[in-house]
Amino acid sequence: MPDSGFPWPIETTRLDNGLRVVVSEDRTAPAVAVNLWYDVGSRHEPAGQTGFAHLFEHLMFEGSVNVAKTEHMKLIQGAGGSLNATTNPDRTNYFETVPAEHLELALWLEADRMGGLVPALTQETLDNQRDVVKNERRQRYENVPYGDAWLRLLPLLYPPGHPYHHATIGSMADLNAADLATFQEFHSTYYAPNNAVLTVVGDTTAAEVFGLADKYFGGLAARADIPAAPDGRTVPATGRPAVETVTADVPAPRVYVAHRTHPFGTPGYDVTTVLATVLGSGRGSRLYQRLADGERIAQPDLVGAYGVDLAHAPAPLIATATARPGVSAERLRDGLAEVVDELATVPVTAAELDRAKALLSTMWWRQMSTVDGRADTLGRYATQFGDPARAADRLPAWLAVTAEQIAEQAAELLGAADRVILTYLPEEK
Repeated sequence: MPDSGFPWPIETTRLDNGLRVVVSEDRTAPAVAVNLWYDVGSRHEPAGQTGFAHLFEHLMFEGSVNVAKTEHMKLIQGAGGSLNATTNPDRTNYFETVPAEHLELALWLEADRMGGLVPALTQETLDNQRDVVKNERRQRYENVPYGDAWLRLLPLLYPPGHPYHHATIGSMADLNAADLATFQEFHSTYYAPNNAVLTVVGDTTAAEVFGLADKYFGGLAARADIPAAPDGRTVPATGRPAVETVTADVPAPRVYVAHRTHPFGTPGYDVTTVLATVLGSGRGSRLYQRLADGERIAQPDLVGAYGVDLAHAPAPLIATATARPGVSAERLRDGLAEVVDELATVPVTAAELDRAKALLSTMWWRQMSTVDGRADTLGRYATQFGDPARAADRLPAWLAVTAEQIAEQAAELLGAADRVILTYLPEEK
């Protein structure tokens, strides 16, 4: 197993306006990855503004003061680069990987849309992108089997008013109700240099990046009154399961069993990560061995477990299985719950633990093997934990987890009394 440290240099600075800049030099190939993390996601959205963070993921490609509509994408791709953006409950990030000689172009483009989107935002652009988001909701959530599972699980896991209660896609009613000025104010509030981390990894130097960052971002004004997200660290236990059954146009019964665990980045969540791998990653996992290969009640390709890496509240552990033909939802649900329950009573073997840690090591080094994967990871740790170098702690923390810790966490957090169970039933034809 390779050394679990972080074998690349990390240099950081902070501009006068608060923008944090992280650079990791890597001369392996003549390419650079630029990754900009904004500390705004759906957990920051005030009541009545759900879906705003995700909508801006779209709007940020629709032109700014010096860049025409869709030109950002054309310029990066025309330079031989690739780009995208994502939103989750904790953050929004924008990223591109380009040949090293086009680093300055990428930084200029990111700075222009950080400071210059609001003056360029028009009602026509806003209306167009609202329609795009509505179509995305239909395609990803509403018109595919089981597509709304995440939309249903979040309210079952987190009570009303909790920052993780709603999904990033948000409410179409909220998006329709807001006017142009409301959206402009949202951008001005959160898309500020002192609410962002710029990370560059690849064929460059810290001095070059720091100079370019100051040149293009340094003139942007900081925002003094960025509101903090609501505190979601405590979720009161109800002492009873949260159960929902949905009858829908799905091909077979499917069951989700979910529990709240610990926030991402904590020792407790490191245990959750290894536990989830033992429970539901691949053919050697307990769920596959018991439900797909053993009792043969679950479809082999549709059984598994995973943690959702949310950093500011007890993050969910989700186990799921889809029934084979002729298997009832009740039997599948009982089988799934039984395997989860046994984590507290049937000790994880040395072979199971070694396998889980090998899978996690492979996953980690695959992420670290690319400049874009490394840039995203360093940006995450700088944003969420204040120090990009803390990324080096993650793999050693996983490798240190013991079978006893897994059993203890299962007994403490995965009991039936505080479990979420979501069941899909096929409509009768």
